Amino acid sequence: MSKSAAPPKGVQFLSSLYGPQDLSNDFDVSRETLDALTLYADELAKWQRAKNLVANSTMDDRWRRHFLDSAQLFPFIKARHPGKELQLLDIGSGAGFPGLVLAIMGIGRVDLVESNGRKCVFMNQIARQTDAEATVINERIEHVPAKPIDIITSRACAKVHQLLEWAQPFLSPGIEMWLLKGEGAEEELTQATASWNMTVERFKSQSSPSGVILRLSDIKRK
Repeated sequence: MSKSAAPPKGVQFLSSLYGPQDLSNDFDVSRETLDALTLYADELAKWQRAKNLVANSTMDDRWRRHFLDSAQLFPFIKARHPGKELQLLDIGSGAGFPGLVLAIMGIGRVDLVESNGRKCVFMNQIARQTDAEATVINERIEHVPAKPIDIITSRACAKVHQLLEWAQPFLSPGIEMWLLKGEGAEEELTQATASWNMTVERFKSQSSPSGVILRLSDIKRK
C-alpha cells in the first residue's frame, strides 16, 4: 500500500545559501533552539577541518544539506504524535543527522547509534553543550540490545532492505520508520518489498529536489 503527501508549507528551495535564520523562519524554532543549532553548525565547521565528519563538498551549504535536511522530519513526526514524549532510534547517525538535530528541536529522547568513534566523540560534545535529550551509542546497530522504540530514523546509511533487517529486533505494532532518501528510493523499495510488507508514504524533500522522505508503517516480514 502506498500513499503520497505534500510537504509542510513555508519551506522552499532557495537559489542562495540557506542559513540559520531561514531555518528559524521555516520551522518557527525558539531563540534557544536556534542558538543550540548554530553552536552545532559552528562546531561542525571546526571539527571538519581535522576529523572529516561529513563530505567536504557539503560544508558551504551545511545549513541546507544537513540541518534543513534533518529538521524537515520534525513537523511530520510531531503532527502524528501530538503531545507524546517520543523515543527515537537513529541508525547510522554519523555527525548527528538527523537524530541529534531532532533531539535539539525537542522531538523527545533519541538514541544515536554510530560505530565511528570520532563521530561519537563529536556528537557527545554537542549533546552536552546543547543539553539535548540524546544518548550516543558507539556500536554497530546489530549489537544494540532491543528496547521499546516509537520511531526509527536514518539518513544516508544503508538501503531500505538493510535498514529493515537492522530494525527488525526493535519492530513492534505501531512503530514507524522515517528515512531520508535520494533518487534511488523507488528501486530500494522494490527490493525491500520482496521480503517485507509495509505501508509506504512519500513526502517531497525540502532540502533537495531529488530527495524524498519515506514513512514506513505496518511493517511485517513476509
